[in-house]
Amino acid sequence: MQHLHTFVFRTGAALLVAAGLAACTTPAPPPRAGVNVPPPVQQPQAMFIRPASGSTVARFDGVRNKGLDIAGNLGDPIVAAADGRVVYVGGELRSYGNMVIIKHNETFLTAYAHAQTILVKENAVVRQGQKIAEMGKSDTDRVKVHFEIRKNGTAVDPEPYLSGRLQH
Repeated sequence: MQHLHTFVFRTGAALLVAAGLAACTTPAPPPRAGVNVPPPVQQPQAMFIRPASGSTVARFDGVRNKGLDIAGNLGDPIVAAADGRVVYVGGELRSYGNMVIIKHNETFLTAYAHAQTILVKENAVVRQGQKIAEMGKSDTDRVKVHFEIRKNGTAVDPEPYLSGRLQH
């Protein structure tokens, strides 16, 4: 009798497992006619990442500020916002202090101004998130990085590109 109970229990358990597996592998029924099924919502992938983790102390206005100013402490890391090639390292541009410019493609450049220390050389290939400089206050009154995105040579508001709202 004990063997019969064990056999029945094991057979029932096996049937439950088989039914569960069948439910997992059975395709969902097609949608009924006239019922719109929205596609899954996907968050857009941001083209650029924020170059520093500090708080934003000045936003793009297109006139007085052609980018974002991000506060930090002396020596905080500044990272490449996207993959690219370093096309400028220097301090000759008035009011930008020590600066790095990275060309990402034929359309986009990014600029990182007011660095204390620059860790890359012109023509170097950099990867998104790679440390390229350290925050400073060259040619400014406080420690910060001034970050610009230039599209076809014109400064654009970086925030939509950092959030993924704009891709190109």
